[in-house]
Amino acid sequence: MTSQEGTNYNYGKLFISSLCEKLMQVYGNECLSRTQVFEWFKRFKEGRETTEEDSRPGRPSTSKTDENIETIGKLIGENLRLSIRQLPETGIDKECVRQILHESFNMRKVCAKIMSKLLTPEEKESRMDICADILNNIDTDTGLLDAARNHVKE
Repeated sequence: MTSQEGTNYNYGKLFISSLCEKLMQVYGNECLSRTQVFEWFKRFKEGRETTEEDSRPGRPSTSKTDENIETIGKLIGENLRLSIRQLPETGIDKECVRQILHESFNMRKVCAKIMSKLLTPEEKESRMDICADILNNIDTDTGLLDAARNHVKE
């Protein structure tokens, strides 16, 4: 490295360091790390003109298509007791199935089975009816609540 290159390198390093400080003042915790700022500086210095991500090698993610979402929706509609492991038999990756269930159908994993986070209107009505019956029974039979308390203590 010549003395001219060394001076330019130190100037660039000082410039980037001051840039990092200014970014931290403006963006706080949301700021890029110092390493990332140096990396982006290097990329733009090498002629890069955009901040879009580079294409990456490997197979593109094609499992989250509308067709696959519809297929999984039909399978779940037919049998809510299917596990996440049983659904990839459709040829869709297990992790992709989990993402589709979570993001598209608002479902989550419960004991290796998938369950809806939200109740249907019929389920809500059924639960309301059951609660109303329990409250009615408590109002009419005063000994019922005492019996339940004694049962819980045992």
